[in-house]
Amino acid sequence: MNKRSLLAALYGVLVVYALVTLSPFLWMLITSFKEPADLFSLPPSFVPTQLLTDAPFANYTSVLTERDFTTYFVNSLIVSTSAAVGQVITCAMAGYVFAKVPFRGRNFLFAVVLATAFVPNEVTIIPEYLLMRQLGWINTFLPLIVPSFLVGSFGTFMLREYFSALPNDFAEAGRMDGASAFRIFRDIYLPLSVPALISVFVVAFIHSWDELLRPILYLNSPELYTVPRGLISLVSEFDAQWTWFMAGSVISTLPLVAIYILGQRYVIQGFVAGGVK
Repeated sequence: MNKRSLLAALYGVLVVYALVTLSPFLWMLITSFKEPADLFSLPPSFVPTQLLTDAPFANYTSVLTERDFTTYFVNSLIVSTSAAVGQVITCAMAGYVFAKVPFRGRNFLFAVVLATAFVPNEVTIIPEYLLMRQLGWINTFLPLIVPSFLVGSFGTFMLREYFSALPNDFAEAGRMDGASAFRIFRDIYLPLSVPALISVFVVAFIHSWDELLRPILYLNSPELYTVPRGLISLVSEFDAQWTWFMAGSVISTLPLVAIYILGQRYVIQGFVAGGVK
């Protein structure tokens, strides 16, 4: 097999893989334009009937108006942005300390931080709920935001590797100019680590946007629902609005696609630079 044939076969495999990967999203998009009666018709129809009517976006209009999905959307933006910013701040400080500040037990403490990645949220959610109830934070955004301010294992690891790859000469030059340790971190190393910071922000934003367990536990008022919690409210035991659910799911993926497209270049730079060592 020559090089051209091998390349054609490789592209063929990638195209098939892409179609298989995108098929659930394509089905979600098609279903969001269907009438409820078309969902369970046999054989399945791939032509959305609403596109042939005078109201092709009826499902989207219903979700945004009758279910106040706009409020859910704004709530998710507030929660996800706040949580992601908090994650970037704490992980940047922790990553810098583990990379540039020598102290006894540094490697052991870093290993402990990494070990938290293997502890699922379901293990700690009960004591966390009891703590939030004692603080009076139930039915507020605080339980969805404040835990994200804790040092995250992924962000700390990534930023630690990124800071480790930066020369120590920058810190020495800053000390010679009379800069404090925090100023060296803030004015020298942070501006040089923008790709890694954006990468951590994107990952943290996506994780917070998709969070479902905490909103179910902590949010009781519909006006405080986030997008995943609002989507669950569309599906009940006796009244499942599947077409609305698919329309809401399409809307909920748009910020994730947009933020990744906008930060894709920085995300790739951050992952590559953080993994060089």
